Amino acid sequence: MTRASRALLAAALVAVTATVASAETDRATVTHVLQRLTYGPRPGDIERVEAMGVNAWLERQLDPARIDDTATERALAPLRTLTLSIAELHDQYPRRDVQNFAAGEGNAKRPIRIAGELQAARMVRAVRSERQLQEVMVDFWANHFNVFVAKGELRWYTTAWEREVIRPHALGRFPDLLRASARHPAMLFYLDNWLSARADYTLRLGPNAGRRAGLNENYARELMELHTLGVDGGYTQRDVTEVARAFTGWTIDKPRAEARFVFRPAMHDHGDKTVLGQPLRRGGERDGEDVLDLLARHPATARFIAAKLVRRFVADEPPPALVERVAAVYRDTGGDVRAMLRAIVASPEFLAPETARVKIKKPSELVASAARAVGATVDARGGFALARAAAEIGEGLYEAQAPTGHPDRAEAWVSPGALLARMNFALALVEGRLPGARVEVGALVSGVDRRQPDAVLERLLATLLHGRAGAATREVLSAQLAVPVITRLTLDDRGPADTDVAKLAALVLGSPEFQRR
Repeated sequence: MTRASRALLAAALVAVTATVASAETDRATVTHVLQRLTYGPRPGDIERVEAMGVNAWLERQLDPARIDDTATERALAPLRTLTLSIAELHDQYPRRDVQNFAAGEGNAKRPIRIAGELQAARMVRAVRSERQLQEVMVDFWANHFNVFVAKGELRWYTTAWEREVIRPHALGRFPDLLRASARHPAMLFYLDNWLSARADYTLRLGPNAGRRAGLNENYARELMELHTLGVDGGYTQRDVTEVARAFTGWTIDKPRAEARFVFRPAMHDHGDKTVLGQPLRRGGERDGEDVLDLLARHPATARFIAAKLVRRFVADEPPPALVERVAAVYRDTGGDVRAMLRAIVASPEFLAPETARVKIKKPSELVASAARAVGATVDARGGFALARAAAEIGEGLYEAQAPTGHPDRAEAWVSPGALLARMNFALALVEGRLPGARVEVGALVSGVDRRQPDAVLERLLATLLHGRAGAATREVLSAQLAVPVITRLTLDDRGPADTDVAKLAALVLGSPEFQRR
């Protein structure tokens, strides 16, 4: 680690969670909006949004179908698993057994390739997509409705899960997203509901034929605690059991082939049920549907979803008054995500000095925002490299084992090792050591005389931090301008400096200010 790395790392540990007063200028507002609602501005983005106006830009982002994103789709074309059905993935990427191992199959036909391409696609879209708010919300809901890609059949299910559940509903209505999640084989498998049956049910087919099945409460518990009401949502253990009974028979047909949702009446508990004081009267498959409707309309769900959205876009400790206003929007609109986002962005809390620049970027956000900030050109191969970098910093996409998903709080991501890993990534990015992520470092300081390190630094601070560099960061970085590794001069050289733009840019990307959004 260089002296500059150690100095910035120390500064980051002190300052990374500090509150910084936001500027009052229009440019500061635009910058803040892009930091919170996208994966960070690219060169020229701030000027484009200034010309368009924040409100017009926001409304365009809230209607992603209006935005041409064909360039991104072309970049994703080599990732052919993205468009395959679960049945096609099972057929073309079979389990690795002795036979295909002996045949010498490489990674291209191994199931691990499916998850790798899904992760790569997420990073390509995060960096390249013009539909930035949609991508941010895909990440938000993927963590809210977390599934673990390495659990059994989920290797073959998760691509369809994102394509059919998360992505289409990311900016829609929460009740629709909730219903879609409950019926998808990915969630049914991940939380074991596909195995849940009435207490006296005996399996008739498969390797476990003749075995007695029983009630599984995993999905019921997480449905209320993590997906809807929240841990303090007012439900009891009796409610968990009743909800689990309501979802018996919600299972998967042909889990190692087509893997379609099916309701099996023979597995269902047809007895009377009461959830949160409300009797379920319609019976059968409609028991589960009625539970979903009840939970989606519950005031605790409105508050829980509002709090998570405010935490993502405003502050780790969501301002209570804003949470209540956003929860009211949920109730008034039937869980319209667009309406809730409008309420958040229009709130005084969104731009308040005490909530400006206090959110720490998760590893995937840091990786994508750095690539965008330096104007990197990222192809499918680069997507793999960026996803791998995010995992090395601590966030493997779709690799959170717990149903809680990846956290959205600073303490989960701030540590000496994590901050050093972030800086090492920044250096690899700007030095062109990430395959498929091309960076033209010279474009960052176009027109600046590299013989003047201070002028190079000023341009990098303006380009990458957009006027947000604090005094401590300036002091640390300015102290490096005479260091031989930056000037490319030895102590005996008397000629002008030849500033190493890449190393200086990496130090700026490693600054406390860049770690925040």
